[in-house]
Amino acid sequence: MKEPVILIVDDEAPVRLLLTEIAKKEGFVTQTAENGQEAVDLVRSECPDLVFMDIRMPVLDGMAAFDIMHEAYPDLPVVLLTAYGTVDIAVEAMHKGAFDYLVKPADVVEIRAVMNRVLAIWRMREELDGLRRETGLWKAPDKIVGRSAAMQNLYKMVTRVAASSATVLITGESGSGKELIAKTIHANSPRAGGRFVKVNCGALPENLIESELFGYEKGAFTGAVARKLGRFDLAHGGTLFLDEIGDLPLAMQVKLLRVLQEQTFERVGGVETVQVNVRVLAATNKDLSKMAEAGAFRKDLFYRLNVVPVKVPPLRERREDIPLLAEHFLQLFANCHHCEAPVMTEAALRELVQYDWPGNVRDLANVLERAVILSQGILDVEDFSFLAPAALAAAPGSDEAFFDSLLNRGTLKEMLAEVERRILLHVLNEVAGNQSQAALRLGMSRRNLIYKLHEHDLIRQEEA
Repeated sequence: MKEPVILIVDDEAPVRLLLTEIAKKEGFVTQTAENGQEAVDLVRSECPDLVFMDIRMPVLDGMAAFDIMHEAYPDLPVVLLTAYGTVDIAVEAMHKGAFDYLVKPADVVEIRAVMNRVLAIWRMREELDGLRRETGLWKAPDKIVGRSAAMQNLYKMVTRVAASSATVLITGESGSGKELIAKTIHANSPRAGGRFVKVNCGALPENLIESELFGYEKGAFTGAVARKLGRFDLAHGGTLFLDEIGDLPLAMQVKLLRVLQEQTFERVGGVETVQVNVRVLAATNKDLSKMAEAGAFRKDLFYRLNVVPVKVPPLRERREDIPLLAEHFLQLFANCHHCEAPVMTEAALRELVQYDWPGNVRDLANVLERAVILSQGILDVEDFSFLAPAALAAAPGSDEAFFDSLLNRGTLKEMLAEVERRILLHVLNEVAGNQSQAALRLGMSRRNLIYKLHEHDLIRQEEA
């Protein structure tokens, strides 16, 4: 079981040091912040399990920081540290949902007692969440696979976010599973009985986006022979997922901001104000903060969407999950195509683990579906030889001149062949021509290495 993480927030260094030492002895991993704004940023990015926070601090005080944290993460235990003159404020915070408060200077025994109470609750939640995932009670529309530290943090974040009604911005590379995370948040939320409605903002023509989101009235334009409900209407009482939100035109961003703030809109061609109750989840593979600075995305909308940021890690940052994902997809596609799941050799699995997967989980799934369809029972390294070498980015001579020379070769196949040839030469030079060591370094069998060397005219038959 992972160790719980405590965030200690105080503008006085001696207090932070004392609480850090106590927390470590009680079994916590510690993080610290000097003011409320730093604390809010750390809660959003690191998702700690407990917060100890002073009330009187510069930049952003403890009460304001608590309000922000509690809105986005209502289950996050926050213990407030207060002087005698601010006890009333701490009591008010407990009515709002704070876990507890301690009067400074707090006794070490009191501090340890509060930490141990939270620790006991944390352990029960971790065990319950684990059982829910294993038994399927932790509802996921499709199976989320992964036991890496990155995925454990993501599970924890999703569990907390699902319980709230906050707007969520899900970021991550294409194919990393942002839509699956959105569906899981909805399925584990109080709105699970309502609809999950998806809109791909990048796939709709600009002149149709408004009517798709908000609907239109009869006679609004030529061909509007009857009222049409928009996606916000359809998602009433449920969740609206705005995928590729970075592609939403600026003109529509103003109207979306109003709906997020007021939960009201007018249909195209209508004058009636429609009231809805919709939770919005948005996703993008773009850097909206940079777009906002450049004027390509409204800053006010970005801040309104980014109440709770959830980052989905790329597959290359959780390679330890690839064997589990491979097993899952092989069985899934075998069932879909009514065949036996093929057996994968260790060398082939190493090939998958070492590859960088630019298309992430979706890329891996496509590769394994192809492998299942073409398989003859066993999957070896040769079955994945069409993958671009994982070491492409670090290939010797991979500078501008090298890529210019590649582009002069014509086809992509010829370019990849040259990259593969140079990698083989580089590794052979590093191991002084030892084929067994080169094969081990490249994650392939010696037999397959020799075949590749012959293919690139790098070995004579008598040397094999």
